[in-house]
Amino acid sequence: MAKVILLNGSPHANGCTATALEEMMKIFEAEGIETELIHVGNKSIRGCISCGQCSKNGKCVFNDLVNEVAPKFEAADGIVVGSPVYYGGPNGTILSFMDRLFYSTSFSKQMKVGAAVVSCRRGGNTATFDVLNKYFTISSMPVASSTYWNQVHGFTADDVRKDLEGLQTMRNLARNMAFMIRAIADAKEKYGYPEQERGCFTSFVDGK
Repeated sequence: MAKVILLNGSPHANGCTATALEEMMKIFEAEGIETELIHVGNKSIRGCISCGQCSKNGKCVFNDLVNEVAPKFEAADGIVVGSPVYYGGPNGTILSFMDRLFYSTSFSKQMKVGAAVVSCRRGGNTATFDVLNKYFTISSMPVASSTYWNQVHGFTADDVRKDLEGLQTMRNLARNMAFMIRAIADAKEKYGYPEQERGCFTSFVDGK
């Protein structure tokens, strides 16, 4: 069975971001896709210190939730990362988590489907959405889209439940993501994954 993990970057386990992710989970389950909701924003997650130990040890030097989620991410067919908007950007905890999760894991993320979900009261949503999608687009991960940008609006979970278009967007996002996961699995059987070139690593320094 295909599986999607969903990361709640909000410190509120039952808040606005969780409400959006739970709307997606209903569709995933109806589509026969296993889900796991992981609360990140209420944990103490420090940022990457660029120590390089992950390349030697195969995991992050800080043995916390990042190392717990890494094998789940490797086994998953898709990942959804949700974040509230703080000062026009993602929650700092989810950024620290994503930096370390993606940097410390050496397994291929190619063709795992990624989706970002943003919760805000009024503004900063598209900037936050853009930041979160960067993790996928540098990792050869197809990005799932919906019938609007993947965002809900509200100050409380009850507000989000009144955002009918936002919840509709979440449902359509989950349907599109489920379709992509199945289509990629079928294509892998028929064609295999695209070749990946990895030989070039250019630093923009004038050597003269």
